[in-house]
Amino acid sequence: MNMHALLPDVSAFLDNVQGLRIGAEKIETAEHLDVENPSTQGLIARVARAGAREIDLAVATARAALTGPWGALTPHDRGQLIWRLGDAIEENKAIFGQLDALDNGKPFHIARDVDAVYSARHFRYFAGWPSKIEGRTIPVSVPGRMNYTKVEPVGVCGLITPWNYPTLMVAWKLAPALAAGNTVVLKPAEQTPLSALFLADLALKVGFPPGVLNVVPGLGMDAGAALAAHPGVDKVGFTGSTETGRRIVEASVGNLKKVSLELGGKAANIIFADADLKRAIPGAFWALFGNNGQSCTAGARLFVHRSIRDDVVRELAKMAEGLSVGPGMELKAHDLGPVVSAAQMTKVLGYIDQGTAAGAQCMTGGARQGETGYFVAPTVLDNVADDMVIAREEIFGPVLSVLPFDEEDEVLARANDTEFGLAAGCWTQDVSRCLRMADGLKAGTIWTNTWGDTDPASPFGGMKQSGYGREMGGEAIALYSQTKSVWLG
Repeated sequence: MNMHALLPDVSAFLDNVQGLRIGAEKIETAEHLDVENPSTQGLIARVARAGAREIDLAVATARAALTGPWGALTPHDRGQLIWRLGDAIEENKAIFGQLDALDNGKPFHIARDVDAVYSARHFRYFAGWPSKIEGRTIPVSVPGRMNYTKVEPVGVCGLITPWNYPTLMVAWKLAPALAAGNTVVLKPAEQTPLSALFLADLALKVGFPPGVLNVVPGLGMDAGAALAAHPGVDKVGFTGSTETGRRIVEASVGNLKKVSLELGGKAANIIFADADLKRAIPGAFWALFGNNGQSCTAGARLFVHRSIRDDVVRELAKMAEGLSVGPGMELKAHDLGPVVSAAQMTKVLGYIDQGTAAGAQCMTGGARQGETGYFVAPTVLDNVADDMVIAREEIFGPVLSVLPFDEEDEVLARANDTEFGLAAGCWTQDVSRCLRMADGLKAGTIWTNTWGDTDPASPFGGMKQSGYGREMGGEAIALYSQTKSVWLG
């Protein structure tokens, strides 16, 4: 294979990656995580593995930083540091791109030019917020009294991020947490810790006081559980599976810490008969196959009006067969890489087998691709029914399920017949229908005649069992802030 050569800075980082980032120190541990390359199944690095003791140390370090130099910064200076970190991410986008291509498997050019660049933009957006966080004077009806509010940081935030967007999901949580004035203990997914560790080093380099950002890779069952339950943590922000989200809520009850959750999805995407198919077909295709289907917002249930279904399915299968699939670090700019792990590949292939056994028709794909690496051939399943497991559960892989429909009211009811509510959308040239669907679909984000658009200024989050709380925009600042009411007599 003709592969991208590792950048010198990436090689140097991997040679010295060992150690948790707590304060200004690299803390060694007795146990380690083996970080695997899902494209080659080779070992990339061994990194320190945090347990309960290391979580205690990280939380204490974050608590000390909260009342130290970080807490003494003016809003202007805090914003300047956050902006500087955004600039540093973009300046080092090729390093972030290679690290994400190595341990996640996504194509290097996408990790560099999309994930890293949008992460930098996220920090720059929230860099403007510290000077905009303000209380208000309230005209209370108590004679001789003045009342005003102060908006303050929550405190120490435990952030637990997933493996599907290793850099970007950290940015989504970390930027608003810092903008609101909090300190952070970050546990990245054990499969993809590299870019988070590099970011911690970068934060110190651009001037963040030690202890503001602490990065503690570890397993969910020990490091994640300890962080979620820790009495010194004031807020947990989590992105991941609904099952794990439930466990985090249970763990949080000890000190009733604030919790925000961005959980699983099974998004309904609807193509009506009047849709502009030149836009709708590729739009619906990438709604699922973008990021190899490893997105909580993936348009996994594609409802297609029966009158156009055959044409749409044929074009979808043709597009899937034309995708370039290969190692994330290969010089050829592939469309898709592998899924993240052997366990994930087994899970995805198991869902495909369940679907075809239940009567779904595999139009293309449906099997492992190659013998090395965790590659799943892009798969389109037709004749999917609402009650099939593949239409009910989140697959999180390159598998698109197509379901026919006849009437608008019918498809709206079917689209909402799910425990999830993260995203949904439709394709139609009828503006009135767009508005009806936006009102009727039960999901936190609705896309019409587009899919996947996000912006740091626009709130994002789920309904139902897709979680609660909103990331991005002013709503994200509210997640990481608390309001104090002050009375003067």
